[in-house]
Amino acid sequence: MRAPLVVRLLLLALLAPALVILAATPGWFSGSPPDGVEANAAIIFTQVSAGCWHTCGVRTDGAVACWGDNNWGQRTPPAGTFTQVSAGGSHTCGVRTDGTVACWGRNIEGQASPPAGTFSRVQVSAGGYHTCEVKTNGTLACWGLNDQMQATPPAGTFSQVSAGEWHTCGVKVDGSVECWGRNNEGQGNVPAGTFTQVDTGWGFTCAVKTDGNLTCWGLDSFGQRTGYPAGTFAQVSAGIWHACAVKADGSVACWGRSDQGQRNVPAGTFTQVAAGGTHTCGIKTDGTLACWGDNTYEQITPPSGTFAQVSAGYLFTCGVKTGGTLACWGDDTYGQATPPEPVGGIAEYSQLEPGAVASTYDSPGTSALALAALATGAVAVAACGWYAKRRWLS
Repeated sequence: MRAPLVVRLLLLALLAPALVILAATPGWFSGSPPDGVEANAAIIFTQVSAGCWHTCGVRTDGAVACWGDNNWGQRTPPAGTFTQVSAGGSHTCGVRTDGTVACWGRNIEGQASPPAGTFSRVQVSAGGYHTCEVKTNGTLACWGLNDQMQATPPAGTFSQVSAGEWHTCGVKVDGSVECWGRNNEGQGNVPAGTFTQVDTGWGFTCAVKTDGNLTCWGLDSFGQRTGYPAGTFAQVSAGIWHACAVKADGSVACWGRSDQGQRNVPAGTFTQVAAGGTHTCGIKTDGTLACWGDNTYEQITPPSGTFAQVSAGYLFTCGVKTGGTLACWGDDTYGQATPPEPVGGIAEYSQLEPGAVASTYDSPGTSALALAALATGAVAVAACGWYAKRRWLS
């Protein structure tokens, strides 16, 4: 229900000066080379992770470089050498070469305060306001907001974890899946079976079983839980209210909400698919990209070339080309789609962490401002993340 006009006008009047102040704050976006990188130097990376308004990558010397929004210090990594980095909405966490974890950026909910210990160097997943990772002994560690117990993992050993908005799911080494956290829509009611991959969306989860069949559970407002097709699948990606999966024959099937054409898959065969907020991108078998869905920010207008990996964020997309260079397109409000391009060098990347949707949900700033933005329809502050997605529910 919309607020009365007088209330909306009052909120807009209160919000407008804050928007001007935020827009004028230095460091909110940057197209410059990342901090600590010389302007004329070649920037060579082994791994990169795109958050909501900032991006971080691990260089070949192990140091981390970041670019984009720095409002919470998320673009200011600590010194040291790292093997992996994962960028969330307003915070970032990285695994050091000794196996410990360091985090920086927004820490209001504790998402930048990892527990002590040695962690796996394979996989980490950042959710709405929490993060989970598989430790070297297979057990899970989670930290950050825990109001729905989303940061309280079960016992056992796991091979993969996927952190959603307020719930988390993980695949155990025996193939079973466990979920924890919010369960108001049944997102914690895992069906029987053994699984090879799980991916959490907005209040729902989809997984590939060991026999290749799909199953989903949780929210079903747009058929995202029940609309999946029959067949055998190799990979599934859950977006906000839609999901897509690559079949064993290379074709792609999508289900759930399609008000922006999220289910309108183009012809062709694919090797990987990534579902974003209201769009999807996939890599075809010839290496070229195809995207479909919402194109408000040209997030389904990829550049030419062949790609090795693609990751769809809420309103933007990034992909690693076969030559190692990185390309991003779509919403670039805070420089999140502007990777560094040093003069006289080539920025090379070898991996882009999948699951960007799960890593773009941090609050964009002061919640009072964001809620006021929702009430008035002015979403300059709440450009992505929980508040922007919540707006779609009205």
